[in-house]
Amino acid sequence: MIMSVLRRAAAMEAAMWRNLLGRPEPLRAGERAFSSHGVVKPILGIFIGLSAVEIPIFDLIVSRVVPWAPARWIVLALGVWGLLWMIGFGRGLKGHPHVVGEDGIRVRLANRVDFTIPWADVMAVRKRYRSLPSNKSVQVEDGAMHVVMAGQTSVDIVRRDQDQVRIYVDDPDAFVRAATRIKDPA
Repeated sequence: MIMSVLRRAAAMEAAMWRNLLGRPEPLRAGERAFSSHGVVKPILGIFIGLSAVEIPIFDLIVSRVVPWAPARWIVLALGVWGLLWMIGFGRGLKGHPHVVGEDGIRVRLANRVDFTIPWADVMAVRKRYRSLPSNKSVQVEDGAMHVVMAGQTSVDIVRRDQDQVRIYVDDPDAFVRAATRIKDPA
């Protein structure tokens, strides 16, 4: 159990650094990206701003109050690490949008979720807002997989086997139009 938690923590840490240092994957011809981080963007921005402000404040407090000199550097390093981690997390959300393209619907959530539903498996794509009781990123309930952002989804993808994948998209109307246009060209 502890090793599993440590592996997940190490994977998340590596993903944050890749997000900071890497570039988003480019779209192929005919693909269209749809963001899903708009609902958490203001909160994340506030956390990043507060972290940037807290670094010099804590540095000042620790340097004046704690007599042990290395404490200042430890607190400074932790503050900078936390700030960079949150920026990497935000870049991960922004850099891994859902994608509608010729191959199907690519469902993504930062570095944690990435799979494609081929058009042959898609029966319908509908706008429908749902609030879920849990904020877990991925939830399975009533035969549906929910890829959640801030405890909600906004688009239902109905598959041929009647299972559903429910995702959050910032602009569900544009997502549904794009998916319908590619899936059922008139």
